[in-house]
Amino acid sequence: MKLPVQNPKTNNYQSLEDIQARKDELLDQLQTDNSHFGKKWNQLFVSKEDNSKAAFIGGLLANGITVVDFILTARKLYKNYGSLLGLGKKKKKR
Repeated sequence: MKLPVQNPKTNNYQSLEDIQARKDELLDQLQTDNSHFGKKWNQLFVSKEDNSKAAFIGGLLANGITVVDFILTARKLYKNYGSLLGLGKKKKKR
């Protein structure tokens, strides 16, 4: 959601009351947007209350696959680039 941006050159303020009115208007907009974004932010972290065994096993399976994928990727990166970082096997001196 983009906030409307007005060009300050087009706003012709004639008095301090005009500036104060615009300031109050912007404050109201900010508070409305803040509450809107706060609600959206809180919706991101609502936990699902699915307590079935199938969901539990599915979650374990998904997490297990993620861990295996991470381990394989880390092993491959270590094998290919470990020597560049000083982590790989050192060459024997003759």
